[in-house]
Amino acid sequence: MSETIIDLRNATEADRQKTAAQQQLIFNYNQTMPMTPEADDLLHQIFGDRIGTNTNVAAPVHIVRPENVHIGNNVSIMYNALMMAAGGIEIEDNVQIAANAQLVSNNHDLKERSILIGKKITIKQGAWIGAGATILPGITVGVNAVIGAGSVVTKNVEANTVVAGNPARMIKVIG
Repeated sequence: MSETIIDLRNATEADRQKTAAQQQLIFNYNQTMPMTPEADDLLHQIFGDRIGTNTNVAAPVHIVRPENVHIGNNVSIMYNALMMAAGGIEIEDNVQIAANAQLVSNNHDLKERSILIGKKITIKQGAWIGAGATILPGITVGVNAVIGAGSVVTKNVEANTVVAGNPARMIKVIG
């Protein structure tokens, strides 16, 4: 699994300005009437061509490094989603993400806390992430997998399984 290393001490003024512009777009999106042309326009400004069709991202949403987020078609992301995307986040088609879910693709180095270590999160087609679930760096959630509400996912999740708990454990195979 490849890692992305970011030393926050090396941020340039251009980096700060880019982050400020992204955060302003996200702030504006969070203040805009949902499901309007204005909201759609802001989503496309935030994600560019990295967001599919028939996809809903319910405000408020909190995103760090949205340029590293790719969202497929027919995706539903509910309120208060947190996407920390320094390591990258890929959400494939037909995924459901419930309210208050956290996709955290980066963590701090234990010795040098100003260094971020990012590992890509992949949510495969048809997966369902329950309310308040947390997906940690480097995780792949398999096709049609279900993550129970409040779960903390620390290991990859196989296709067609249900996992739940902290840490998340397999509960059953979806027949």
